[in-house]
Amino acid sequence: MSNSAPIGVFDSGIGGLTVVSELMRLMPGEDIVYLGDTARVPYGVRSPDTVRRYAAEGASFLRDRGIKFLVVACNTVSAVGLDEVARHCDVPLVGVIEPGARAAVAASKAGHVGVIGTEATITSRAYVKAINDIDSSVKVHGNACPLFVPLAEEGWTEGEVPRLAAERYLEGLKAHGIDVLVLGCTHYPLLRPMLALVMGKDTSIIDSASETAREVRDTLEKDGLANEAEQGRASFFVTDSPEKFQSVGERFLKHNIKDINKVVLKEVC
Repeated sequence: MSNSAPIGVFDSGIGGLTVVSELMRLMPGEDIVYLGDTARVPYGVRSPDTVRRYAAEGASFLRDRGIKFLVVACNTVSAVGLDEVARHCDVPLVGVIEPGARAAVAASKAGHVGVIGTEATITSRAYVKAINDIDSSVKVHGNACPLFVPLAEEGWTEGEVPRLAAERYLEGLKAHGIDVLVLGCTHYPLLRPMLALVMGKDTSIIDSASETAREVRDTLEKDGLANEAEQGRASFFVTDSPEKFQSVGERFLKHNIKDINKVVLKEVC
């Protein structure tokens, strides 16, 4: 495997760009190939079998682009489809759940961790399993926050509307006495300042996107696969509307997006 091969990042839409933003900050020399399955987003309302089928198609697409590492930047796929991704893309890979779970356990002193995400992610209990596999004594309290995704995509990340939504969603978690809040959706980092304000200074916020990017960096360096180039290049593939992806995605990436290609994913057995 060549050091100069790109990192592949797969998401159901645009939320995974928060992971790409962190990858670009931590590893500016790496080339990145991003695939957003924007024609079929959101994955969170699909059955597990359908999610796994979509995940296999995305993994196969990125494998064919010669990637050296695959980041599954979708909590839904990370919860129910990593095994299927591994079957169709024989490179090292990481989802966004395990890194966030490890950081949450390390940060919690009270032993009460809150997790927020989409309905599918919370219902899957994937974070509960991942956290309790590390420390079975930690109590995990989850809550789905479906309004946070459209708020992030519309750019409503501050002001009265997101504050009221955050207060309503988080009041139950605060009542449980959590001292760590895991952002279990890659859209949620855009709302982090508001969530931190509502939770208060005694609650640590764990951003799974940042934790995942750090794990990718550490793994590539350990395996001798880090690209030491001065400046890498990012290319983007979507399955619908490059124009919308660009207009919304630049807020998530914090960079201009220029190289966007619309593609059709092939069915795989």
